[in-house]
Amino acid sequence: MKFVESSVDVRYAETDQMGVVYHANYLVWFEIGRTKLIEHLGFKYADMEREGILSPVTDIHASYKKPLTYGQKAHIKTAVKEYSGIKVVYYYEIFNDENELCVTGESTHVCVKKENFRPISIKKYFPDWHEAYMEMSSSE
Repeated sequence: MKFVESSVDVRYAETDQMGVVYHANYLVWFEIGRTKLIEHLGFKYADMEREGILSPVTDIHASYKKPLTYGQKAHIKTAVKEYSGIKVVYYYEIFNDENELCVTGESTHVCVKKENFRPISIKKYFPDWHEAYMEMSSSE
């Protein structure tokens, strides 16, 4: 898989009573990674929304390996795992500063029309995105 990397500082507000990152914050970091991947490809999700197309999450999973704590950096690696022309599956790995794997995850998205939430063909509506996603998903 071809990964795009980004990092975020773990903020105190993102930790829980146990002093580790609260689990739902990893989903926010997945979104940061996904957005950076899209920008790396030369696109902006906001441009898609202006065209009346949304990309809701239809499925999401996270597997926790090692906790992150306040003061550390979360290093996010994001890749396109699967792409069908309608559905995209993103894959995530989050590491700490010692390059230890802390979390893995996947999210599945389908592009839909904002007005009725019916799925659309990315190839038809956004051919440039389609080509870029085909290339990202075929990279080994």
